[in-house]
Amino acid sequence: MPRKSIDCRKMPSEKNCDLKMSGSEEHLLPAAINHAVTAHGHQDTPELREELKKSFEDEQE
Repeated sequence: MPRKSIDCRKMPSEKNCDLKMSGSEEHLLPAAINHAVTAHGHQDTPELREELKKSFEDEQE
């Protein structure tokens, strides 16, 4: 299963967050949702989940 990554530096943020996470999409999505909710104050909505998934990039091996 290919690994994906998401980088907060590529997302609009007032906190200048520099967290980058990677893993299989199965594990990355819940971690990214948790981070968006707890660190950035977003609501866990279907729209947030889709936005996060669209931001996933294939990780180079």
